[in-house]
Amino acid sequence: MNSLRNSVRLVGNLGLDPEVKVFDSNKKLAKLSLATSETYKNEKGEKITDTQWHNLVIWGAQAQIAGDLLKKGDEIAIEGRLNNRSYVDKDGNKKYTSEIVVNEFLKTSNRN
Repeated sequence: MNSLRNSVRLVGNLGLDPEVKVFDSNKKLAKLSLATSETYKNEKGEKITDTQWHNLVIWGAQAQIAGDLLKKGDEIAIEGRLNNRSYVDKDGNKKYTSEIVVNEFLKTSNRN
Protein backbone atom coordinates (compact mmCIF):
# COMPACT_ATOMS: atom_id res chain seq x y z
CA MET A 1 0.00 0.00 0.00
CA ASN A 2 2.97 2.36 0.41
CA SER A 3 3.29 2.65 -3.36
CA LEU A 4 -0.16 4.28 -3.47
CA ARG A 5 0.67 7.11 -1.04
CA ASN A 6 1.94 9.47 -3.74
CA SER A 7 0.90 8.04 -7.08
CA VAL A 8 -0.35 9.86 -10.17
CA ARG A 9 -1.65 8.27 -13.37
CA LEU A 10 -2.74 10.40 -16.30
CA VAL A 11 -3.59 10.03 -19.98
CA GLY A 12 -3.47 13.14 -22.11
CA ASN A 13 -1.89 15.02 -25.00
CA LEU A 14 1.41 16.86 -25.10
CA GLY A 15 1.13 20.63 -25.48
CA LEU A 16 4.72 21.08 -26.71
CA ASP A 17 7.64 18.98 -27.90
CA PRO A 18 9.67 17.73 -24.91
CA GLU A 19 12.50 20.03 -23.78
CA VAL A 20 15.57 17.91 -22.96
CA LYS A 21 18.46 19.34 -20.92
CA VAL A 22 21.81 17.64 -20.38
CA PHE A 23 23.77 18.58 -17.25
CA ASP A 24 27.56 18.51 -16.73
CA SER A 25 27.41 15.01 -15.25
CA ASN A 26 25.60 13.88 -18.45
CA LYS A 27 22.40 13.53 -16.39
CA LYS A 28 19.36 14.20 -18.58
CA LEU A 29 16.07 15.94 -17.78
CA ALA A 30 13.01 16.19 -20.03
CA LYS A 31 10.25 18.72 -19.32
CA LEU A 32 6.81 18.19 -20.83
CA SER A 33 3.39 19.79 -20.64
CA LEU A 34 0.41 17.41 -20.61
CA ALA A 35 -3.23 18.36 -21.17
CA THR A 36 -6.05 16.22 -19.76
CA SER A 37 -9.64 17.03 -20.69
CA GLU A 38 -13.05 16.12 -19.32
CA THR A 39 -16.27 16.78 -21.22
CA TYR A 40 -19.66 17.09 -19.57
CA LYS A 41 -23.01 18.78 -20.04
CA ASN A 42 -24.01 21.67 -17.78
CA GLU A 43 -27.51 22.26 -16.39
CA LYS A 44 -28.54 23.88 -19.71
CA GLY A 45 -27.45 20.80 -21.65
CA GLU A 46 -24.45 22.61 -23.18
CA LYS A 47 -21.30 20.59 -23.79
CA ILE A 48 -18.44 21.86 -21.62
CA THR A 49 -14.81 20.78 -21.94
CA ASP A 50 -12.54 21.36 -18.95
CA THR A 51 -8.82 21.08 -19.75
CA GLN A 52 -6.17 20.85 -17.02
CA TRP A 53 -2.45 21.32 -17.73
CA HIS A 54 0.19 19.29 -15.89
CA ASN A 55 3.95 19.90 -15.73
CA LEU A 56 5.91 16.66 -16.16
CA VAL A 57 9.59 15.93 -15.58
CA ILE A 58 11.43 12.79 -16.67
CA TRP A 59 14.99 11.99 -15.55
CA GLY A 60 17.77 9.76 -16.87
CA ALA A 61 17.66 7.49 -19.89
CA GLN A 62 13.89 7.88 -20.20
CA ALA A 63 14.38 11.63 -20.67
CA GLN A 64 16.38 11.02 -23.84
CA ILE A 65 13.82 8.47 -25.07
CA ALA A 66 11.02 10.99 -24.47
CA GLY A 67 12.95 13.64 -26.41
CA ASP A 68 13.52 11.30 -29.33
CA LEU A 69 10.08 9.65 -29.40
CA LEU A 70 7.49 12.22 -28.35
CA LYS A 71 6.11 15.25 -30.20
CA LYS A 72 3.49 17.93 -29.57
CA GLY A 73 -0.02 16.46 -29.81
CA ASP A 74 0.99 12.86 -29.02
CA GLU A 75 -1.24 11.05 -26.55
CA ILE A 76 0.69 9.47 -23.69
CA ALA A 77 -0.10 7.61 -20.48
CA ILE A 78 2.13 8.33 -17.49
CA GLU A 79 2.67 7.01 -13.98
CA GLY A 80 4.62 9.02 -11.44
CA ARG A 81 4.51 11.02 -8.23
CA LEU A 82 3.46 14.55 -7.37
CA ASN A 83 6.28 16.89 -6.33
CA ASN A 84 5.84 20.41 -4.94
CA ARG A 85 8.86 22.70 -4.80
CA SER A 86 9.89 26.32 -4.66
CA TYR A 87 12.57 28.32 -6.43
CA VAL A 88 13.76 31.92 -6.74
CA ASP A 89 13.18 33.51 -10.15
CA LYS A 90 15.59 35.86 -11.95
CA ASP A 91 13.98 38.87 -10.20
CA GLY A 92 14.54 37.37 -6.74
CA ASN A 93 10.90 36.39 -6.19
CA LYS A 94 10.09 33.07 -4.53
CA LYS A 95 7.86 30.94 -6.77
CA TYR A 96 6.04 27.68 -6.09
CA THR A 97 5.35 24.94 -8.60
CA SER A 98 3.82 21.48 -8.72
CA GLU A 99 5.08 18.88 -11.14
CA ILE A 100 4.76 15.18 -11.76
CA VAL A 101 7.99 13.21 -11.68
CA VAL A 102 7.36 10.47 -14.24
CA ASN A 103 8.44 6.92 -13.46
CA GLU A 104 7.02 5.39 -16.64
CA PHE A 105 5.37 6.63 -19.81
CA LEU A 106 3.72 4.98 -22.77
CA LYS A 107 2.99 6.60 -26.12
CA THR A 108 -0.57 5.57 -26.89
CA SER A 109 -1.10 7.36 -30.21
CA ASN A 110 0.43 9.80 -32.66
CA ARG A 111 -0.71 13.37 -32.98
CA ASN A 112 -3.59 14.05 -35.31
